[in-house]
Amino acid sequence: MIRTGVVELSVIPAVAYRQKLPSGGSGIVIVRRDCKQPGIASISRTSGEAIPAANNPAEKYPAEAFAEAIKLTIGLPYKKRGGISFQEKKILEAPVEEVPELREEEVIVDSAEYQKIVDTYTDKTGHLSYMLLNRALIKFAHSSSKVRAMIAEGESVETIRGYIVGTKYRTITGNHDLTDAQIGKLSELLDEVSPKGVYRELNEELRKKLKAVK
Repeated sequence: MIRTGVVELSVIPAVAYRQKLPSGGSGIVIVRRDCKQPGIASISRTSGEAIPAANNPAEKYPAEAFAEAIKLTIGLPYKKRGGISFQEKKILEAPVEEVPELREEEVIVDSAEYQKIVDTYTDKTGHLSYMLLNRALIKFAHSSSKVRAMIAEGESVETIRGYIVGTKYRTITGNHDLTDAQIGKLSELLDEVSPKGVYRELNEELRKKLKAVK
């Protein structure tokens, strides 16, 4: 299972984390100290608000708790962890469970490669930093002769960005066999965690460069 680090809520006596939903997108899981059943909700792609599951016990997991959980977990990367339990007010994480076999393009979501990307661009607060990520990608764009040639030839922002991201991620992970589909899946996952769009600054820089050569 793909999750973020666990955060503690103040609205109710519980902890929460984000997880990758099987259907795509992000979800919130809340675990109370006094209730075995967790509270589960998906996160709306349009409003960013929680959409509780149909069987969610509202008296145990009110809307305010989901709102706080969403706010506290913004920007935290998904991570692979076991279950959550409580013992003498301490949060314990159970051993990691086996992950079902995934399609080729989904393997990257729960892989060492994904974690290497996260570790490389995690700041001192423990959050995935999109500023650090975009700064590194833009620096590569400035130094790459291939990127300069693509800009001179008027390639699209999407094509140039794909080359930059693919090259950087394959280098960082040391896995040069990553497919374009896997790179795309990794980017989708990072984009779901990002509150504003993971490659926004890189896109803006590439548009400026393309405009300058016209």
